[in-house]
Amino acid sequence: MAEREIVTWRHWLLLFGVAALTLVSDQLSKWLVVRSLDLGETWVPIPLLEGIFDLTYTQNTGAAFGLGQNFSYGFLLIALVVSAFIIYYYRQLPPRSWMVRILMGLMMGGALGNAVDRVTRGYVVDFFYLHGWPIFNIADSIIVVSVGIWVVLIWWEEHQQKAPAEEAPPHSSEHHAEG
Repeated sequence: MAEREIVTWRHWLLLFGVAALTLVSDQLSKWLVVRSLDLGETWVPIPLLEGIFDLTYTQNTGAAFGLGQNFSYGFLLIALVVSAFIIYYYRQLPPRSWMVRILMGLMMGGALGNAVDRVTRGYVVDFFYLHGWPIFNIADSIIVVSVGIWVVLIWWEEHQQKAPAEEAPPHSSEHHAEG
């Protein structure tokens, strides 16, 4: 039986450090948008991408990508529950799960980034506008990408565990034919 790794201060530093960097990046980007653009104003930083991608300052009372409008405090509660779950689950991770630990820090930082907006503003600042897609922010992006990578890692680990069993030679008539 393998002995469980004890969660050390380095593990916690990784979780909270990644979450803090994510939170600061998210809040800094939102501060710059609010300071630089009027509500509803659009800026096209790369003229070649006009009509495809721009920055448009919006206020979102819903979830990521504008879903669930006017449920801001419900999403605040969800962000806090998710953060608590991450802290609980973090302690259960197997040894050397550094990628998952980083991903959890990213998820927590993203959730807290939007939670800070809900507490301080009553809405989330969104500004990335990829035409044909709801307007979003850095926190939304980080949450979606880190959850996506986590799902791929889980799939990959399950695939790797099944692969040796599938590759084992069958106990078939080959053995009997030689005898």
